[in-house]
Amino acid sequence: MFASIFGIHERALYAAADRIGVLATNIANADTPNFKARDYDFAATLADVANGGALPMVQTHAGHLPVAGSSAAESELKYRNPFQPSLDGNTVEAPVEQAKFAENAVRYQTSLDFINRQVAAIQLAIAGQ
Repeated sequence: MFASIFGIHERALYAAADRIGVLATNIANADTPNFKARDYDFAATLADVANGGALPMVQTHAGHLPVAGSSAAESELKYRNPFQPSLDGNTVEAPVEQAKFAENAVRYQTSLDFINRQVAAIQLAIAGQ
């Protein structure tokens, strides 16, 4: 029921919330030697969700493990290539991480606003005013 009411915004909200945690971890480890910055490919994840998930996997042999229902794009963290590598092996660049964090916060707030407007419209329809 919620998928038809909120559309992709419900799943986008969860994806943005997960990404906030990853970006916060990157920022917290900006001074940790050999720490590698990681991030989700938000555009690929959102496109995957919009298309109803990844291509369906098929178990082609009885000896293969059963197919799980999760999408690879949603759960795969990727390493970020730094613009200026540091000598200690850390790939976190604070300005880049802060910009990505702010961009993700805007996406989160946009999805949240859309969901709030949908809920308000439903409440108005129920109240009949």
